[in-house]
Amino acid sequence: MDASTEMKLAMPWGHLAAKRWGAAEGPPVLCLHGLLDNANTFDKLIPQLPPDFHYVAIDFGGHGRSSHYSPGFLYCHYHFVIDVRRVVAALKWTHFSIVGHSFGGTVGGMFACIFPEMVDKLILLDTLPLLLDFQELDNLVTYKHQAIEHMLQIEASQKLPSVVSPPKMLQRFLEHRGLDKECGALLLKRGTTKVGSGLVLNRDPRLSMVKSCFNFVSKEQFVQFIGRLQASVLLIKAVQEDKGELITEEEKRFIMDMLRSKLQEVRRDRAFPSLCPGVPGLAALPHHPGLYTWGHEHCRILTCCRARPTLAPLVRCWPQGRSPPWEPGSTWH
Repeated sequence: MDASTEMKLAMPWGHLAAKRWGAAEGPPVLCLHGLLDNANTFDKLIPQLPPDFHYVAIDFGGHGRSSHYSPGFLYCHYHFVIDVRRVVAALKWTHFSIVGHSFGGTVGGMFACIFPEMVDKLILLDTLPLLLDFQELDNLVTYKHQAIEHMLQIEASQKLPSVVSPPKMLQRFLEHRGLDKECGALLLKRGTTKVGSGLVLNRDPRLSMVKSCFNFVSKEQFVQFIGRLQASVLLIKAVQEDKGELITEEEKRFIMDMLRSKLQEVRRDRAFPSLCPGVPGLAALPHHPGLYTWGHEHCRILTCCRARPTLAPLVRCWPQGRSPPWEPGSTWH
Protein backbone atom coordinates (compact mmCIF):
# COMPACT_ATOMS: atom_id res chain seq x y z
CA MET A 1 0.00 0.00 0.00
CA ASP A 2 1.24 3.50 -0.83
CA ALA A 3 2.15 5.98 1.90
CA SER A 4 -0.64 8.07 3.39
CA THR A 5 -1.55 11.52 2.08
CA GLU A 6 -2.69 14.43 4.23
CA MET A 7 -6.15 16.02 4.08
CA LYS A 8 -7.92 18.99 5.67
CA LEU A 9 -11.68 19.03 6.05
CA ALA A 10 -13.43 22.34 6.74
CA MET A 11 -15.50 22.52 9.93
CA PRO A 12 -17.63 25.40 11.30
CA TRP A 13 -14.99 26.00 13.99
CA GLY A 14 -11.85 25.46 11.85
CA HIS A 15 -10.67 22.23 10.22
CA LEU A 16 -10.17 18.54 10.91
CA ALA A 17 -6.87 17.10 9.78
CA ALA A 18 -6.86 13.59 8.34
CA LYS A 19 -4.75 11.14 6.39
CA ARG A 20 -5.81 8.66 3.76
CA TRP A 21 -4.50 5.38 2.38
CA GLY A 22 -5.55 2.90 -0.27
CA ALA A 23 -7.80 3.15 -3.32
CA ALA A 24 -9.82 6.37 -3.52
CA GLU A 25 -12.64 4.50 -5.30
CA GLY A 26 -12.56 1.52 -2.93
CA PRO A 27 -15.03 0.73 -0.13
CA PRO A 28 -14.63 3.50 2.48
CA VAL A 29 -13.38 2.87 6.03
CA LEU A 30 -13.27 5.64 8.67
CA CYS A 31 -10.65 5.19 11.42
CA LEU A 32 -11.20 6.89 14.78
CA HIS A 33 -8.42 7.20 17.37
CA GLY A 34 -8.58 7.22 21.15
CA LEU A 35 -8.84 10.26 23.40
CA LEU A 36 -5.61 12.33 23.55
CA ASP A 37 -4.16 10.29 20.64
CA ASN A 38 -4.21 11.16 16.93
CA ALA A 39 -4.45 9.65 13.45
CA ASN A 40 -0.91 8.22 13.67
CA THR A 41 -2.51 5.54 15.87
CA PHE A 42 -3.25 3.65 12.66
CA ASP A 43 0.14 3.99 10.95
CA LYS A 44 1.23 0.48 11.93
CA LEU A 45 -2.10 -1.20 11.23
CA ILE A 46 -3.45 0.16 7.95
CA PRO A 47 -0.46 -0.82 5.78
CA GLN A 48 -1.26 -4.44 6.80
CA LEU A 49 -4.85 -4.19 5.51
CA PRO A 50 -6.22 -4.76 1.98
CA PRO A 51 -4.98 -2.00 -0.36
CA ASP A 52 -8.23 -1.93 -2.38
CA PHE A 53 -10.13 -0.17 0.44
CA HIS A 54 -10.18 3.59 1.04
CA TYR A 55 -9.03 4.35 4.60
CA VAL A 56 -9.35 7.79 6.19
CA ALA A 57 -8.06 8.41 9.73
CA ILE A 58 -9.02 11.75 11.26
CA ASP A 59 -7.61 13.79 14.11
CA PHE A 60 -10.56 14.64 16.35
CA GLY A 61 -11.01 18.32 17.14
CA GLY A 62 -8.37 19.51 19.63
CA HIS A 63 -6.10 16.57 18.73
CA GLY A 64 -3.14 16.10 16.40
CA ARG A 65 -3.16 18.64 13.59
CA SER A 66 -6.85 19.57 13.83
CA SER A 67 -8.11 22.95 15.00
CA HIS A 68 -9.14 23.40 18.60
CA TYR A 69 -12.83 23.98 19.25
CA SER A 70 -13.85 27.62 19.51
CA PRO A 71 -13.26 29.39 22.87
CA GLY A 72 -16.05 28.74 25.36
CA PHE A 73 -17.05 25.50 23.61
CA LEU A 74 -17.14 22.29 25.65
CA TYR A 75 -15.62 19.08 24.32
CA CYS A 76 -18.06 16.20 24.72
CA HIS A 77 -18.88 12.87 23.17
CA TYR A 78 -21.87 14.01 21.12
CA HIS A 79 -19.85 16.80 19.51
CA PHE A 80 -17.34 14.22 18.25
CA VAL A 81 -20.24 12.17 16.86
CA ILE A 82 -21.50 15.28 15.06
CA ASP A 83 -18.03 15.84 13.62
CA VAL A 84 -18.01 12.29 12.22
CA ARG A 85 -21.25 13.12 10.42
CA ARG A 86 -19.64 16.30 9.05
CA VAL A 87 -16.60 14.33 7.90
CA VAL A 88 -18.55 11.71 5.95
CA ALA A 89 -20.71 14.46 4.42
CA ALA A 90 -17.54 16.25 3.24
CA LEU A 91 -16.21 12.96 1.83
CA LYS A 92 -19.60 12.26 0.21
CA TRP A 93 -19.80 8.84 1.87
CA THR A 94 -23.30 7.47 2.36
CA HIS A 95 -22.29 3.95 3.38
CA PHE A 96 -19.00 3.00 5.07
CA SER A 97 -17.29 0.94 7.78
CA ILE A 98 -15.75 2.19 11.03
CA VAL A 99 -12.60 1.09 12.86
CA GLY A 100 -12.52 2.69 16.31
CA HIS A 101 -9.87 2.40 19.01
CA SER A 102 -10.78 3.13 22.64
CA PHE A 103 -12.70 6.45 22.78
CA GLY A 104 -12.91 6.40 18.98
CA GLY A 105 -14.84 3.14 19.24
CA THR A 106 -17.44 4.70 21.54
CA VAL A 107 -17.82 7.60 19.10
CA GLY A 108 -18.15 5.17 16.21
CA GLY A 109 -20.55 2.99 18.18
CA MET A 110 -22.80 5.94 19.02
CA PHE A 111 -22.72 7.06 15.40
CA ALA A 112 -23.65 3.55 14.20
CA CYS A 113 -26.67 3.56 16.53
CA ILE A 114 -27.85 7.05 15.53
CA PHE A 115 -27.21 6.52 11.80
CA PRO A 116 -27.60 2.74 11.45
CA GLU A 117 -28.32 2.88 7.72
CA MET A 118 -24.87 4.40 7.02
CA VAL A 119 -22.57 1.91 8.81
CA ASP A 120 -21.85 -1.44 7.20
CA LYS A 121 -19.28 -2.85 9.64
CA LEU A 122 -18.16 -1.66 13.07
CA ILE A 123 -14.74 -2.84 14.29
CA LEU A 124 -14.11 -1.99 17.94
CA LEU A 125 -10.51 -2.20 19.15
CA ASP A 126 -10.37 -2.61 22.91
CA THR A 127 -13.52 -0.65 23.51
CA LEU A 128 -17.30 -0.92 23.70
CA PRO A 129 -19.87 0.81 21.48
CA LEU A 130 -21.34 2.80 24.38
CA LEU A 131 -20.34 3.62 27.94
CA LEU A 132 -22.88 2.48 30.50
CA ASP A 133 -23.46 3.84 34.00
CA PHE A 134 -26.09 2.06 36.08
CA GLN A 135 -26.38 5.25 38.15
CA GLU A 136 -26.37 7.56 35.13
CA LEU A 137 -29.54 9.41 36.11
CA ASP A 138 -28.21 10.03 39.62
CA ASN A 139 -24.74 11.02 38.39
CA LEU A 140 -25.77 13.12 35.40
CA VAL A 141 -25.74 16.43 37.26
CA THR A 142 -22.39 15.60 38.86
CA TYR A 143 -20.83 14.82 35.47
CA LYS A 144 -22.08 18.07 33.96
CA HIS A 145 -21.03 20.11 36.98
CA GLN A 146 -17.48 18.71 36.85
CA ALA A 147 -17.17 19.28 33.09
CA ILE A 148 -18.33 22.90 33.27
CA GLU A 149 -16.15 23.74 36.28
CA HIS A 150 -13.13 22.18 34.60
CA MET A 151 -13.61 24.20 31.43
CA LEU A 152 -13.98 27.44 33.39
CA GLN A 153 -10.79 26.68 35.35
CA ILE A 154 -8.85 26.10 32.12
CA GLU A 155 -10.18 29.36 30.65
CA ALA A 156 -9.32 31.33 33.79
CA SER A 157 -5.79 29.97 34.06
CA GLN A 158 -4.59 31.52 30.76
CA LYS A 159 -1.60 29.20 31.08
CA LEU A 160 0.61 28.94 28.01
CA PRO A 161 1.66 25.44 26.93
CA SER A 162 5.06 24.36 28.21
CA VAL A 163 7.99 24.00 25.82
CA VAL A 164 9.73 20.73 26.65
CA SER A 165 12.84 19.10 25.19
CA PRO A 166 12.06 16.15 22.87
CA PRO A 167 13.64 13.49 25.15
CA LYS A 168 11.81 14.81 28.22
CA MET A 169 8.52 15.08 26.30
CA LEU A 170 8.84 11.45 25.19
CA GLN A 171 9.74 10.32 28.72
CA ARG A 172 6.67 12.07 30.21
CA PHE A 173 4.47 10.68 27.48
CA LEU A 174 5.65 7.11 28.04
CA GLU A 175 5.21 7.40 31.82
CA HIS A 176 1.61 8.54 31.49
CA ARG A 177 0.52 6.42 28.53
CA GLY A 178 2.18 3.01 29.00
CA LEU A 179 3.59 2.81 25.45
CA ASP A 180 6.97 1.74 24.15
CA LYS A 181 9.37 4.31 22.68
CA GLU A 182 8.57 3.69 19.01
CA CYS A 183 4.83 4.01 19.55
CA GLY A 184 5.18 7.05 21.77
CA ALA A 185 7.41 8.78 19.23
CA LEU A 186 4.87 7.98 16.50
CA LEU A 187 2.02 9.69 18.36
CA LEU A 188 4.18 12.66 19.42
CA LYS A 189 5.26 13.21 15.81
CA ARG A 190 1.71 14.28 14.96
CA GLY A 191 0.73 15.46 18.43
CA THR A 192 3.40 18.13 18.97
CA THR A 193 4.75 21.30 17.33
CA LYS A 194 8.41 22.29 17.34
CA VAL A 195 9.12 25.55 19.17
CA GLY A 196 12.78 26.54 19.18
CA SER A 197 14.69 23.50 20.36
CA GLY A 198 11.69 22.03 22.20
CA LEU A 199 8.20 20.66 21.64
CA VAL A 200 4.71 21.83 22.61
CA LEU A 201 1.71 19.51 22.80
CA ASN A 202 -0.91 20.29 20.17
CA ARG A 203 -3.91 19.01 22.06
CA ASP A 204 -6.39 21.39 23.64
CA PRO A 205 -5.94 21.79 27.44
CA ARG A 206 -9.73 21.50 27.79
CA LEU A 207 -9.28 17.78 27.07
CA SER A 208 -7.17 17.26 30.19
CA MET A 209 -10.17 16.09 32.24
CA VAL A 210 -10.80 12.93 30.25
CA LYS A 211 -14.03 11.87 31.93
CA SER A 212 -15.75 15.13 31.03
CA CYS A 213 -15.58 14.14 27.34
CA PHE A 214 -17.62 10.97 27.76
CA ASN A 215 -21.38 10.66 27.64
CA PHE A 216 -22.57 7.76 29.76
CA VAL A 217 -25.93 6.14 29.09
CA SER A 218 -28.41 4.40 31.38
CA LYS A 219 -29.54 0.78 31.03
CA GLU A 220 -32.69 1.84 29.28
CA GLN A 221 -30.83 4.10 26.86
CA PHE A 222 -28.30 1.38 26.14
CA VAL A 223 -31.03 -1.09 25.18
CA GLN A 224 -32.62 1.45 22.85
CA PHE A 225 -29.34 2.41 21.19
CA ILE A 226 -28.10 -1.16 20.64
CA GLY A 227 -31.50 -2.16 19.28
CA ARG A 228 -30.92 0.24 16.37
CA LEU A 229 -27.58 -1.23 15.28
CA GLN A 230 -27.57 -2.67 11.77
CA ALA A 231 -23.81 -3.04 11.32
CA SER A 232 -21.90 -6.29 11.61
CA VAL A 233 -19.74 -5.93 14.73
CA LEU A 234 -16.26 -7.22 15.49
CA LEU A 235 -15.17 -6.57 19.08
CA ILE A 236 -11.48 -7.08 19.90
CA LYS A 237 -10.86 -6.82 23.64
CA ALA A 238 -7.66 -6.95 25.66
CA VAL A 239 -7.22 -9.46 28.47
CA GLN A 240 -5.25 -7.04 30.64
CA GLU A 241 -7.07 -3.74 30.70
CA ASP A 242 -6.17 -0.23 31.76
CA LYS A 243 -6.35 0.38 35.49
CA GLY A 244 -8.44 3.45 34.89
CA GLU A 245 -11.60 1.62 33.88
CA LEU A 246 -14.62 3.88 33.44
CA ILE A 247 -17.23 1.15 33.98
CA THR A 248 -17.66 -1.63 36.54
CA GLU A 249 -17.47 -5.38 35.94
CA GLU A 250 -21.25 -5.60 36.49
CA GLU A 251 -21.86 -2.95 33.85
CA LYS A 252 -19.47 -4.73 31.50
CA ARG A 253 -21.34 -8.04 31.89
CA PHE A 254 -24.65 -6.31 31.18
CA ILE A 255 -23.19 -4.73 28.04
CA MET A 256 -21.85 -8.03 26.71
CA ASP A 257 -25.08 -9.89 27.45
CA MET A 258 -27.10 -7.17 25.72
CA LEU A 259 -24.78 -7.17 22.70
CA ARG A 260 -25.14 -10.93 22.38
CA SER A 261 -28.91 -10.90 22.48
CA LYS A 262 -29.64 -7.72 20.55
CA LEU A 263 -27.13 -8.22 17.77
CA GLN A 264 -28.30 -11.79 17.32
CA GLU A 265 -31.88 -10.55 17.02
CA VAL A 266 -31.37 -7.67 14.61
CA ARG A 267 -28.47 -8.78 12.44
CA ARG A 268 -28.29 -12.58 12.45
CA ASP A 269 -28.33 -12.51 8.65
CA ARG A 270 -25.05 -10.57 8.61
CA ALA A 271 -23.07 -12.66 11.07
CA PHE A 272 -19.86 -14.41 10.09
CA PRO A 273 -20.21 -18.10 11.05
CA SER A 274 -16.84 -18.86 9.44
CA LEU A 275 -15.21 -17.18 12.44
CA CYS A 276 -15.79 -20.10 14.75
CA PRO A 277 -15.14 -20.77 18.44
CA GLY A 278 -12.11 -22.78 19.45
CA VAL A 279 -9.49 -20.76 17.62
CA PRO A 280 -6.54 -20.21 20.00
CA GLY A 281 -6.53 -16.66 21.33
CA LEU A 282 -10.00 -15.87 20.00
CA ALA A 283 -13.15 -16.54 22.02
CA ALA A 284 -16.53 -16.28 20.34
CA LEU A 285 -19.30 -14.89 22.46
CA PRO A 286 -22.11 -17.50 22.68
CA HIS A 287 -25.17 -17.19 20.46
CA HIS A 288 -23.72 -14.65 18.06
CA PRO A 289 -20.96 -15.82 15.71
CA GLY A 290 -20.36 -12.28 14.46
CA LEU A 291 -19.23 -10.84 17.80
CA TYR A 292 -15.88 -11.76 19.33
CA THR A 293 -13.46 -10.97 22.09
CA TRP A 294 -9.74 -11.36 21.54
CA GLY A 295 -7.11 -11.60 24.25
CA HIS A 296 -3.92 -9.60 24.16
CA GLU A 297 -1.42 -8.54 26.78
CA HIS A 298 -2.30 -4.85 27.03
CA CYS A 299 -4.99 -2.44 26.00
CA ARG A 300 -2.54 -0.43 23.86
CA ILE A 301 -2.48 -3.17 21.26
CA LEU A 302 -3.32 -0.88 18.37
CA THR A 303 -0.35 1.44 18.60
CA CYS A 304 2.10 -1.22 19.78
CA CYS A 305 4.40 -2.42 17.01
CA ARG A 306 4.05 -5.98 18.26
CA ALA A 307 0.41 -5.85 17.21
CA ARG A 308 1.36 -5.93 13.53
CA PRO A 309 1.52 -9.73 13.09
CA THR A 310 -1.49 -10.38 15.31
CA LEU A 311 -4.14 -7.68 15.13
CA ALA A 312 -3.94 -7.08 11.39
CA PRO A 313 -5.17 -10.54 10.24
CA LEU A 314 -8.33 -10.16 12.31
CA VAL A 315 -9.14 -6.69 11.02
CA ARG A 316 -7.91 -7.39 7.49
CA CYS A 317 -10.44 -10.11 6.74
CA TRP A 318 -13.44 -8.60 8.47
CA PRO A 319 -14.36 -5.85 5.96
CA GLN A 320 -14.23 -8.45 3.19
CA GLY A 321 -16.48 -10.89 5.04
CA ARG A 322 -13.76 -13.56 5.06
CA SER A 323 -12.39 -15.74 7.83
CA PRO A 324 -8.87 -14.93 9.07
CA PRO A 325 -6.21 -17.34 7.75
CA TRP A 326 -5.97 -19.48 10.88
CA GLU A 327 -3.27 -22.14 11.01
CA PRO A 328 -3.96 -25.30 13.00
CA GLY A 329 -2.53 -24.99 16.46
CA SER A 330 -1.59 -21.33 15.99
CA THR A 331 -1.65 -18.86 18.85
CA TRP A 332 -2.15 -15.12 18.87
CA HIS A 333 0.24 -13.24 21.09
